[in-house]
Amino acid sequence: MTARRPAEQPMDEKTKATILIVDDDPIIVDSLSEFLSIEGYHVDRAGKFDEAHALLARKPFDIVITDVNMPGSDGFELLRLMKQRYPETVTIMITGYGTIDSAVEAIKMGAYDYLTKPIHDDEFLLVVERALNQRSLIRENRNLRQQLDARYGLDNIIGSDHRMLKVFDLIEAVADASVTVLVQGKSGTGKSMVARAIHHRSDRRDGPFVEVSCGAIPETLLESELFGHVRGAFTGAVTDKEGKFKAANGGTLFLDEISSASPALQVKLLRVLQERQFEPVGSNTTQTVDVRVILASNIDLEEEVEKGRFRQDLFYRINVVTITLPDLCERISDIPLLAKAFLKNFCAKSGKDIQGLSEEAMQYLQRYNWPGNVRELENVVERAVVLSRGRMITGADLPPKLVQTAMTAPAVPAGEYRAMPLKLALEGPEKQIIESALRAHGWNRQATAEALDINRTTLYKKMKRYGLDVDGVDPSIPEAANAR
Repeated sequence: MTARRPAEQPMDEKTKATILIVDDDPIIVDSLSEFLSIEGYHVDRAGKFDEAHALLARKPFDIVITDVNMPGSDGFELLRLMKQRYPETVTIMITGYGTIDSAVEAIKMGAYDYLTKPIHDDEFLLVVERALNQRSLIRENRNLRQQLDARYGLDNIIGSDHRMLKVFDLIEAVADASVTVLVQGKSGTGKSMVARAIHHRSDRRDGPFVEVSCGAIPETLLESELFGHVRGAFTGAVTDKEGKFKAANGGTLFLDEISSASPALQVKLLRVLQERQFEPVGSNTTQTVDVRVILASNIDLEEEVEKGRFRQDLFYRINVVTITLPDLCERISDIPLLAKAFLKNFCAKSGKDIQGLSEEAMQYLQRYNWPGNVRELENVVERAVVLSRGRMITGADLPPKLVQTAMTAPAVPAGEYRAMPLKLALEGPEKQIIESALRAHGWNRQATAEALDINRTTLYKKMKRYGLDVDGVDPSIPEAANAR
């Protein structure tokens, strides 16, 4: 290989790329290193496996170019190491004794390309540039996965109420299992978020997540939407269509509002859940899929079975693991956590600098009954961010109907009972007492615990439960006064 003149193009991208060349022949190493350095790449070199291993442990590389035949551990051993410990680094194999079998083996093991000596300048440079593009794609995919995890991961579901803690435990327990999961809860409680969290914590996270709202699709079209159809199956079927089950192959299919499925469709769903097999509408060809199915309903399916509106055998088939989401009014201690999270999110999107919600506004939010659950709270906070002209969200920024309803609602439910245990009804007053005591004692936990005649550990747990810790300090109090 002969050295080339520097390319007439910006070197910014290349100078950022690091390449490790591994070969026991110093002439080859020197030649490739000089060539790539002139082309603008940063190059390190190693003469054997152990040297390459040590370099990889010290610094990251974008590309590793390794000879196949080396004394001791060969290039295939290095390739195995790369796939196990450095999967984002692209590996190129080179050899002077190339065979079709060894090339096939290298590609199967994950090598990006396989070159035989003598190496031609133009061909080699093209392979390196393509490998660098592949490295960029790997990084983009990693970043996209991180963004998906941040948006749909378990950490995105907010709640410290004991009911939500049980939900988190169930999500963790079933994520990697292949069982069918039924998520029950009223509209707006977060059923779709739970389904996505299960998917993104499972071993299917790299596969597709397909969501179908069964209630939003006409009954006559739902079967075709789920299982697909062949051309001519019905009027308007001018081409073959792949169904959602096929689209979710290798991943997760989320069927929301499953209670709206017709009796005929329920029969077909029972079969596909049991055997993972189905026939598209108008076809006699059986298709097999590998799909994890999560179903959701905003009404009690057991009651629907008793009323004869939902098949009992299908209910037993999907009721393997059931996750029940509580109404927002049943976990009022989570309202401050949710409201603050939504506020932070919408402020970031709108560019507004709003410090928080006033005590008055928070009281209104906690006394409202939230028929739309978490989704309604999110919309209320978004509206408040848009309309607010101050540094704090006040009662004036909330919808008038919400404020009026909250003002007329009793602090503790009276008269008609609203599915609220005494312990839950007392959470609001207890939180106010603890917060007042903390402020009176400058957020000093020891002094507050003594004043309330409880130990400091109990105080800390209650602060965490009610979202009062604020990282353990009141920002308006000097640091010395926040002693723990």
